[in-house]
Amino acid sequence: MQVRTDPVAIAFKNLNKVYFAVPVIALFLLALSWGQSLGTPVLLFLGFVLATSVYVAVSHAEVIAARVGEPFGSLILAVAVTIIEVGMIVVLIIENPEATRNLARDTVFAAIMITTGAIVGGSIVIKSLRQKFSTFNPEGAVPALAALASLSVVSLVLPSFTTSTPGPTFSHTQLLFAASTSLIIYLLFVFMQTVRHRDFFLPPARPSIPQGVNQHINSPSKTQAIYSLVGLVGSLVAVVGLAKVTSPLIQSAVTTLGLPQMVVALSIALVVLLPESISAFKAATYGRTQTSINLALGSALASIGMTIPAIAVISIVFDFQVNLGLGSTDIVLLILALFVSALTLIPGKASLLQGAVHLSVFAAFVLVVFTP
Repeated sequence: MQVRTDPVAIAFKNLNKVYFAVPVIALFLLALSWGQSLGTPVLLFLGFVLATSVYVAVSHAEVIAARVGEPFGSLILAVAVTIIEVGMIVVLIIENPEATRNLARDTVFAAIMITTGAIVGGSIVIKSLRQKFSTFNPEGAVPALAALASLSVVSLVLPSFTTSTPGPTFSHTQLLFAASTSLIIYLLFVFMQTVRHRDFFLPPARPSIPQGVNQHINSPSKTQAIYSLVGLVGSLVAVVGLAKVTSPLIQSAVTTLGLPQMVVALSIALVVLLPESISAFKAATYGRTQTSINLALGSALASIGMTIPAIAVISIVFDFQVNLGLGSTDIVLLILALFVSALTLIPGKASLLQGAVHLSVFAAFVLVVFTP
């Protein structure tokens, strides 16, 4: 009896209609609540709508990503969540510049720790529990990590040691240099990922394994991708607007509970990266660790490459200083996360132990956030 080896195509199922209704409802609620004095129950409900909109936004981005394929898919997801992150940071800074001088720095730092610690570590653990090792292409992962390390040190560590301005800040010249360098390096990374060395970000070749029936899910149609593009734009607008409306709730909760201000930044990073984390963990479950690594490093690079230039423009236009330099404890954690990531990514193969080490570094970061 002949074994069938040809792939069986499965039609792509479009997103549930609810995913298209959420942006409409969120925008409607945003219009009703804009500029209004709202009570805590209403703000809590809007916060729930905000979190739902973030998830829906990334779900629409996943449809577009499935249409364009890898590594463009990971890039679209990274850019989508970073736009949300930058929008929320900018809105909160403009709302209260003095109280949010550390917000951009803390949010970018939290995003780096989440991506290199929780996402990379969790993905390796998930894949290693199913198989012996997680494999990925170091030719793409290592240069991406090198870019992340350079931009992290220039943007988040160097300001703590410069003397042109008081405090952990940059002068306008230094800030423009950091912003332009971040943007250029990120754009070069995108060019490398999508054009020059696209094969570096594809899964490493594996020996062919005979299978009875291979299943292949067709990519979304052009019409489906366009619908999701509209849903993505609507969701992004709703997220940024609702972030402004609900910002008093976040700040009052932190103040009332006596928590460090870093908790606000961690909350933003967690909300923004949660759906992408789920996507990375799903990819690891299906054996696509390369996609998980692409998502993690791409998101971290996008966070710096887009946030620092945006903050530079705001700082110069509105003429107020933004603290970018990390404290000594955070610098130690950042260097540790980058060092561990280098040891993991250079061989192109990682075990369960290495995944656990990444998760332990992230756990140490969370501990320091709540007990500095």
